[in-house]
Amino acid sequence: MSGSKGSSRPAVKRAPRSAPEAIKNRLLSRVEAEIAAATHQTQSACARARRALLLARHGRLDQARSELTGLHQLAFQHPHPELGAWLHFAEGLMSYYTDFSSSAHEKIARAQQIARAASLPALEALCAAWLAQLAYVRHASEEMLRQAELCDRLATLDDHGARYRLCTVMGLAHQYADLNEQAQAWFSQARRHALIDGDDASVSALMYNMAEMRTAQARRASLVAALAAVSGGQGLLLGADSIKHYDAAMGGSVMPDLTPLLRAQILVVEGDFAQALALYEAHLPQAMASGLARLGSSLLADLAWCRVNLGQQEQGLLQAREAEFELDAHCDVDDRAATHSRLAQVYAALGQTDAAAQQAALAQAEWQEFAVQQAAWAGQLRAAAIQPR
Repeated sequence: MSGSKGSSRPAVKRAPRSAPEAIKNRLLSRVEAEIAAATHQTQSACARARRALLLARHGRLDQARSELTGLHQLAFQHPHPELGAWLHFAEGLMSYYTDFSSSAHEKIARAQQIARAASLPALEALCAAWLAQLAYVRHASEEMLRQAELCDRLATLDDHGARYRLCTVMGLAHQYADLNEQAQAWFSQARRHALIDGDDASVSALMYNMAEMRTAQARRASLVAALAAVSGGQGLLLGADSIKHYDAAMGGSVMPDLTPLLRAQILVVEGDFAQALALYEAHLPQAMASGLARLGSSLLADLAWCRVNLGQQEQGLLQAREAEFELDAHCDVDDRAATHSRLAQVYAALGQTDAAAQQAALAQAEWQEFAVQQAAWAGQLRAAAIQPR
């Protein structure tokens, strides 16, 4: 799965099932101080909307919903364009955080329209950054760059929230296009903005997105080369582990099921099928039920490959057929290619040579399309009038 699907994906994750720990986020503390110091109702309400989003990003979705419900009631009694824009924006991100709903784009686009009409450039820039991310997830490169350039024009250099999101999206886009050096420059700026802003949830999200993209590249290399492992796998595992530890230290994440799935993908690349199987069985059903079903076929194919390598041939065959059924023609081309590549390996290992050959041919066509898409993105990114800052 390409970056940020879980976002960036990068991002399904439910509130922690056990009693939540205290949230450790410097930005949240600052927003709460703004609420306490607010001198009028709209100022306080807009800050409360920002607080609700920070709560959601730490997995406190119920708390966030309760806060937003109260703000909707306030907006009904005392309408104000700034609060209305923030509520549309907040509802868009809530849709994104809970199930990657397509309504996220509509709500954030509406927030952007209101912010523009009400002369709120900072909020318009933040909406543009998020619309660029949603366009990246859909692989709509022209819209992504249009919104990214708008954000770059509107956001001041110390508008760290919008700049962080912009730099993250551009980093993901460059890495997707295999422009890795340029991607690192963008990611470096994203990290700088998040640290200056004190937004520890953004630091965690950036860690996930970078690790996910590196894993995707290693996974593609393994599949294309039909190798059981690639060099650098241990570094990938350390990256995945660091996300888990950081989220625990910060008091939770909005995506607790994605990091274990990332680790499972790495373990499959390394050939540690038993551990990968355990992680997939524990976390894949919840992730697919929460909005990743469209993207889950390659992970189901991974699961089939694990079973075959562990001697579970019958279950592996059933899992492979399930992966074929789940394959969505509208999912990303690299996910389709990965699914067909892995299924070719599964069917070959099971002695089903005709099915293996068919899957291999489909994989080859998809990988060729992916290479064309990468080249097109690289050309568009090089031509864009935007630099990391």
